[in-house]
Order: sequence, then C-alpha cells, then structure tokens
Amino acid sequence: MTPRYLLPWVALLLCGSETALGGNVLVIPAEYSHWINMRAIVEELVARNHSVTVLTHSASPSIKFSQTENFRYIVFKINMEEQDVRAMWQNLINTWMNDTVTGIRTLSIFWNMMSVFENYLEAVCDGMLLNKELIASLRESNFDTILYDPVMPCSDLLAETLGLPHVVSLRLTLAYSMERLCGQLPAPPSYVPAAASQGHLTDQMGFLERVENVLLYIAHTGLFQLQMMLLFNMYYTKITGKPTTLCDTLGKADIWLIRTYWDFEYPRPLLPNFKFVGGLHCKPAKPLPKEMEAFVQSSGDDGIVVFSLGSMVKNLTKDRANTIASALGQIPQKVLWRYSGEKPDTLAPNTRLYDWIPQNDLLGHPKTKAFITHGGTNGLYEAIYHGVPMVGVPLFADQPDNLLHMKTKGAAVIVDFNKMETKDLKEALTEVITNPSYKESIMRLSRIHHDQPMKPLDQAVFWIEFVMRNKGAKHLRVEAHNLTWYQYHCLDVAAFLLSVVALVVFIFVKTCKWLFCKCCRRSSSSKSKRE
Repeated sequence: MTPRYLLPWVALLLCGSETALGGNVLVIPAEYSHWINMRAIVEELVARNHSVTVLTHSASPSIKFSQTENFRYIVFKINMEEQDVRAMWQNLINTWMNDTVTGIRTLSIFWNMMSVFENYLEAVCDGMLLNKELIASLRESNFDTILYDPVMPCSDLLAETLGLPHVVSLRLTLAYSMERLCGQLPAPPSYVPAAASQGHLTDQMGFLERVENVLLYIAHTGLFQLQMMLLFNMYYTKITGKPTTLCDTLGKADIWLIRTYWDFEYPRPLLPNFKFVGGLHCKPAKPLPKEMEAFVQSSGDDGIVVFSLGSMVKNLTKDRANTIASALGQIPQKVLWRYSGEKPDTLAPNTRLYDWIPQNDLLGHPKTKAFITHGGTNGLYEAIYHGVPMVGVPLFADQPDNLLHMKTKGAAVIVDFNKMETKDLKEALTEVITNPSYKESIMRLSRIHHDQPMKPLDQAVFWIEFVMRNKGAKHLRVEAHNLTWYQYHCLDVAAFLLSVVALVVFIFVKTCKWLFCKCCRRSSSSKSKRE
C-alpha cells in the first residue's frame, strides 16, 4: 500500500479503536443542583465516545427528559405527580428557612414532612425496582458501570440488583455520616468538625469544642441509623429477601467522587477510593448576552455584584425581599439578582431582576466585585474558580458548613438570612468589596484549585473509565468493610488484652497472698517452737 493511501487507513483504524473503547454507562442523578453538577460528567463522557443513559422518574421537577439530548433518557413511571414532588422539596426548604416556628409545632411539621418524604421514597423505589420490564431492559443493555447520586432513592440497590460496579457522586454529608458509616472514611472528631455544626466549629478546636464535636458525631450517627432503619433498611430487606441495610449496598461502591477539594476542605484522612473532584462543572467565562453586557458595562469602575440563592429558591417573603433590595440600593455597584418573585417595593435603579442568569459567565467577568450566595457547592466553586469573594446567606442543609469553610479561609462574610437587617447586608458587601484581604484570600484558593495535576472533570471521567476497564475497583476498598463495629474499633482486642492483664494481676495477687500466708504460718510455727 502506497503512503498516499496508508494515512487514511491508519486514521480509520484509530477511529475504530476509539469506538471500540467506548463504554456503556448508566447514570442515575438526583434533582436540581445535583443534576447540574452530574450533567457536566455526562456530557464529557459523551464527548469521549461513551454511550450514556440517564435513568430518572416521571415526576422529576428538574430533569427535562422530554428535551432532545446527545444521550438517552429512560423514564420510569412512579405513583406521584411532578407538582407533588416539587411541593415536597419546596415545603422542606420553607420549613428549614422558617425560624419563627419552634417547639412542638416544628416537630409536627417535620413529622408530616418525613411522612411525605417516605411516600416519595417508596414511590421511586417501587417504580424502579418492582418494574420487571425496566429491570430486564437494563440487564439487556449490558452497562459497564453505574454512576449515581445517593440522594436518588434506591440507586445503590439498583446497582446491587444489576450486579454492576458503581461510582458514587456526592458532597460530604452531615457529620460525614454516609461516608463514615457506609464508606468507612475515617473522621477523627478531635480535628475533623462535624458538618452543619451550627456554623462555628473548624479543624482547630479547644476542649469544650471537641466535647461538642464528639456529641454532634454521636447525635448525627444515632439519627442517621434511625433514619436508615425507618426509611431504607426494611425496604432493602424486602427487595433482596435477606437482611440488608443501605450501608451494605452503598458500601460496595468502587469509587466515591467527592464534589470538593483541598481548596475547600480542612486537611483530613482520605481513603484510596475517595477522589476529590470539586469544581468539575466550572468553565472559563463566555460572553454575556448583549443587553446584560451593556448593563454590566454601565457600572463603570464600581463594577457589579452577582446575587443568586440557587435553583430551588424562587421567591422570598415580601419583607425579606424589601430588606435585601433596600441594602442593594445603597451600594455603588450594579447588581444582577436572580429572583422570580414579586418585584420588591424598595428595588433601586442599580438592581435588575432576572429569572435566570449565566452565573459562571458573570462570576468570570472582570467587573464582578462580589458574589452574594446561599452557599451551594456549585456556586461556591464557580466563585473559587474565578476568584470572586463572597457574602454568604446560608439557608439550609450543608450551606452553613460550606460558608463557614469560606469564612475560615478569609474569603467570605456570613449574614443570617432570617435576622439580617438592611445595614447588615450593606456592611457585609462593603467589607468584602473594599477590604483587599478577601480578594487576596479567594485568589489564593483559586490558585490552589487550578494548580492540580489533572482537571477535576478529567479526574472524574478517568475514574469512571478506570472502573469500566478493570470491572470495578475493589482493590481500593479498605478491609474495614468486612469488619464488625467492635472489630473496627479493636474492642475485642482491648477486651482480650484487659482479660490477660486481669488474669496476670489475679494470679500475681493470689501468688503473693499464698506466699504471704505461707510465710506467716512458718513464722508462727517457729515462734511456737521457741516458746
């Protein structure tokens, strides 16, 4: 074959080998920001010639499975409607944000919410696992691996049912309960603060703080075990036909992709199958829409402030909205506020409302001076990626803990959403924008984030491909998964050693007592003879 025709044949063979190496991945995402994050992985897998199927349910409020994509959707029917699921999540948020309800009323509300959430879990799990046609179809698809978010109910049990290696994607949970108890991730309470610790515990704790941290770990562990027992373990046992817990199935995950990195985390122990991929969704900024760019440019040297409370918070109470709008109107910067609620009465000319904003592109704009955020992991990492200091307004879940990390590292000021007044928000913004230390701190974190041997998205895809190539990654899982709790903490060894010590002490005491008594008898006998 002449060189003229050799090159096309080589190119064809290379293309063919790339196609042959493409894997078949089943993805089970959770809702809202979780799906936004996982979608970046999905699109990168597709770009690398892998076949991707996204499995979701018919009542999903945030996954637009009716749209045409470059990957396939499989939608299973559940016994709930989309508006019911949306209302469930909204009620959860509203209750979490409402600090006026206390005492028995709070317990009553949360009890009712748990009942609704239990119905949701059962509906999703039944629709997924009791659908014989769905299970048969998934088996016939010959997937190589499953990538799932454990917030999606029973996704781990589906991986167990299909017998496939699986990769987990999550942000470290409250007090690291899921990772500690299911993934066997070490978390020494002496210097690893429990997440959601009321926004004040760091890795530098005094004695009383360590006492509090230990108590938080105990409380979170008890609540987690109780929740798993009531919501999951009985159902898992029914499906598998043998005693099974959530940790039994989730603990078999080959790789855990953690959506943070050392720019955010405090130094702590990590297992070989836990991989940090924080900020994998971040990208260089693209040009803004013309109208938005014109508004940004009109800010002059003062610059702009970007404001978003995430994808789940669409509106606020009138009083809260007016308080915030009034504060924004007192700063010289222009403000772009993602807000779908009723227009506040105190809205100033320097503030514009948008139903949606290109947040990543705005944070990457050179005129952006600060970011007002609720502390969601996605937005927080976009701010780190582009080097924008933050004013944190945490609302619920892991957000207080996320923003505490940023405050501790000198990159954010935190204000209380329910208690803040106009002057509080204004002062926080003024502090972050005018004090150069916040910009210096966030730029330091940004340099750490960018100074990695492999980009977060590349690392996430690498480990998914690694699992596919090697049919799993069991060699990275610690033997702790096969130990009981008392073996893990060496309580049986401690009991044995204490028993040995007790036996030696017992024999020593008995021997001494016998020798003492014998000596006493001899002394008494000698004395009698002398007399």
